[in-house]
Amino acid sequence: MRVMIVGATGLVGQGALAACRAATDVQRIVLLGRRPLDIIDARIAQHHALDLRGVDADHPVFRGLDACLYCAGMVPGLSEADFREVTVDVTLHVARAFAAANPTGTFVYVSGAGADAASAIMPLRVKGAAEDALRALAVRTVMLRPGVVQPVDGVRSPHGLRASGYALAAPLLGLGRRLAPGVFTTSTSLGRAMLTAARTPGSATVLDNVAINRLGA
Repeated sequence: MRVMIVGATGLVGQGALAACRAATDVQRIVLLGRRPLDIIDARIAQHHALDLRGVDADHPVFRGLDACLYCAGMVPGLSEADFREVTVDVTLHVARAFAAANPTGTFVYVSGAGADAASAIMPLRVKGAAEDALRALAVRTVMLRPGVVQPVDGVRSPHGLRASGYALAAPLLGLGRRLAPGVFTTSTSLGRAMLTAARTPGSATVLDNVAINRLGA
């Protein structure tokens, strides 16, 4: 497989990258993001762009891919317009470019539990709108809707306050995973589930937290 990961420096993206590096059937890993990763791996090629909308379908970075694992996003706290720009507009631009260059590929998008374009909760409403737009593309798309994602196996949130919060809450998050698998998952399980969904054409196109834990086990 030849896989692109968008946003590999984030908590979710780190899990996806670890899953791809551990997989023997992944021959090439293309990283597309705003910041470089200090990593040495013969299979990895990195391309950096401050604005992902500047990377179009005819760019070499999109050539010959089997899947795109889209992990980029924005921490809630922005206005709805700004959050929508990052979550819908940028995501859709990359997805369209990937689809145009790889019409038989699979675009895997990490959304969120409860995503619904009609939701009264802003982040869920915007993520639902992103899902709806992706479904309209002429390429196979898979939406993953995780609940609470615990960073494990060396994964660390790039946001300082969040990283500290995850570290303090680690015992409770671990307990939550055991008691409520429908709500809690890990960066490792999420990364593995993304890759499994990408390599399995007949799998479901919407995966909730329980399915993520099952595929990512």
